[in-house]
Amino acid sequence: MTGRACRNLGAMSTEPERGEGVVVAAVQFRATTEKETNLKLLGELVAVAGGRGARLVVAPEFSMYAALDDPAGAARAAEDLDGSFVRSLSLLAREAGVALVAGIVERAGDPVTAGGPERPFNTVVALAPDGSLIGRYRKLHLYDAFGFRESELFSSGAHGRPLVFDVGELTVGVMTCYDLRFPEMGRYLVDAGAQVLAVPAAWVAGPLKEDHWITLLRARAIENTCYVVGAGQTGPGCAAQSVVVDPMGVILAGAGEAPGAAVATASLERLASVRQALPSLLHRRLRVVAGD
Repeated sequence: MTGRACRNLGAMSTEPERGEGVVVAAVQFRATTEKETNLKLLGELVAVAGGRGARLVVAPEFSMYAALDDPAGAARAAEDLDGSFVRSLSLLAREAGVALVAGIVERAGDPVTAGGPERPFNTVVALAPDGSLIGRYRKLHLYDAFGFRESELFSSGAHGRPLVFDVGELTVGVMTCYDLRFPEMGRYLVDAGAQVLAVPAAWVAGPLKEDHWITLLRARAIENTCYVVGAGQTGPGCAAQSVVVDPMGVILAGAGEAPGAAVATASLERLASVRQALPSLLHRRLRVVAGD
């Protein structure tokens, strides 16, 4: 992308308020099976978002490698957390001064000691503004739906401590793509303190799929009275429509169908105001407990 293209990308999203709150961004692009190409596209978008004041940037699922476009290559492309791609993400985060959340394909075990190649993990990593690794989340709910079987390509993550971390005055919790269809996942993160749900995705396009994506993002925001930052890959294979949603379900910014960034301000004041007006979390009679 040229410098002009980057300026246009920045103009696609709502101008964030300056001052109080945390500026957050969802960036979207079409990942390929070329890691360097993906890194270049992502780097340009992170720079756009950082230049607009973002302190949190959420990038798509499979930002490293378009696994659904080349399933057989996923295991070969997989890397460890200290591999070159995550190191490059670390550099992007440090250069832009942002917390960066992005999807990778994580290698599972040692093929030699394991007796053969293992299915990799569909993993999301979170990098701090200083480039350090905050943590990882291995996708729990694999996309065995709409005629696709992600479980044949990837290993499911195990239940463990949820990935939550602070960015300014707000706490962010991480899930990914198909997890969005499981409301208990969002509630599990909110119970762990999340006030913003970061949702990297490669939401596969199809009949009603775009409508499902937006509806579910808004539903997770409304039922948890929290912000949701949903970052999807662009078409033709995926639905795009990356958005930032506020705790009342209002879409504050959207990136449409083209590569770009949705940028908006999330604030503790707004979150507290909504939770005072709609104290549904206090009225709960049931709790979410991690299962098998």
